[in-house]
Amino acid sequence: MTAHLPTAGAAVPDFCLPNQFGEAVRLKGLRGSGVVLVFFPFAFSQVCRGELAELETERALFDDAGVRLLAVSCDSKYTLRAWAEQEGFGFDLLSDFWPHGDTARAFGAFDERLGLAQRASFVIDGQGMLRACIRSEPGAARPLEQYRAALEEL
Repeated sequence: MTAHLPTAGAAVPDFCLPNQFGEAVRLKGLRGSGVVLVFFPFAFSQVCRGELAELETERALFDDAGVRLLAVSCDSKYTLRAWAEQEGFGFDLLSDFWPHGDTARAFGAFDERLGLAQRASFVIDGQGMLRACIRSEPGAARPLEQYRAALEEL
């Protein structure tokens, strides 16, 4: 897959990934409602834990906007399930484990040098079009205010 960052207003690539329970989640199957796709480097890491814990705490923000929250890393579904249970995450954690990072790569959110997903979030409307991209530098959390602003535009 090519590593081109989707641009606002463009269709995003479809994917099918297992969640932490092994259930297949296909982006195209979620059409009709918005999706916030949150790529993160690793389960059990400090910054990722803080970011996802904040998203869990603020889940009503996404629910009220009629948006499905999906978090994606290159961890295995088993790792993601253990982490979700430990942290109490109630949204889907998707495994981009194999082929390693293919979905992150398709969204231009894969660090080839380090072999991990970058901190990049994609706000996708019900027709599968990219509305906003939220990125941060390694080790820095994405601000919740950027999610709020993007959801207001949906």
